[in-house]
Amino acid sequence: MSTNSNRFLDPKNDFAFKRIFGREENKDILITFLNDVLDHEHIGQIQEVALLPTIQDPEIASKKQSILDILCRDQNGVQYIIEMQVARSKGFEKRAQFYAAKAYSTQLMRAGQYQDLKEVIFLAITDFVMYPDQEDIKSDHIILDKKTLKHKLKDIYFTFIELPKFTKKIDELENDTERWYFYLKNADQTQGPDYEKLTSAHPIIKRAYHEVDKAYWSETELNTYEAVLKRERDNKAARAQALDDAQKKGIAIGEERGMAIGKEVGKEEGIAIGEAKSKQVLARQMLQEGLARSLVSKITGLSEAVLQDL
Repeated sequence: MSTNSNRFLDPKNDFAFKRIFGREENKDILITFLNDVLDHEHIGQIQEVALLPTIQDPEIASKKQSILDILCRDQNGVQYIIEMQVARSKGFEKRAQFYAAKAYSTQLMRAGQYQDLKEVIFLAITDFVMYPDQEDIKSDHIILDKKTLKHKLKDIYFTFIELPKFTKKIDELENDTERWYFYLKNADQTQGPDYEKLTSAHPIIKRAYHEVDKAYWSETELNTYEAVLKRERDNKAARAQALDDAQKKGIAIGEERGMAIGKEVGKEEGIAIGEAKSKQVLARQMLQEGLARSLVSKITGLSEAVLQDL
């Protein structure tokens, strides 16, 4: 085991994230977190949640692999999918839409009627920038009428929180939403004074810190945390190597094409120079034979000025 010397572990780690928000004994942490970071204009405050199985695909279920981090349902039947994504993966936005639609459609097995379907909110916290053209840390995505921009189809929402965009220091935090952002991004780097400032203002976040305090983790849990961390590092290294290989391949292809183009251009230039010299030799001979300069120009295509130089 090689976890760092800091007191707290990283809540962005997949195993730690599920420990904080995905256990029955921590449902109050999950409820407070969702109420603090989500826009509840249409669905209201969450008072109670029931944690649901995170396996929704039969093929994956047969292999006993979880495909979602947290899945829960509130007191009104609204479902929440909460994902911690540490690295961009191909098709991530499409996967978000697929599992939101999956959670929405599978309600029919329980509800039985279309009119009984409840909202689904997909919340993703990312440790990478998804939308570099937007400054906002949090973006909310809904379905609007293209012409009127009215929000009529209200059952599926997407919220993305991009942690790299959050740069505030502990003394700059203005509300509970920002306190959660700080916790998720910086918990493993939090020291005594900052910890006291943050947790004194928010007792539930103090509970969340307790969940990533190494002192309360078993050896088995720490080993699992480290294994997940190693997997994430290995995946990151593999992506970096793939990018490096692609760049080197691109450079090699570029150089090869450049050399081929250079040779072709050189060949064409050489031919052109050779043809020009041949014309000059022929024109000189014709002039020496006494042919009129205008006739020589017409035969060789050389201008009167060139023939004058000859």
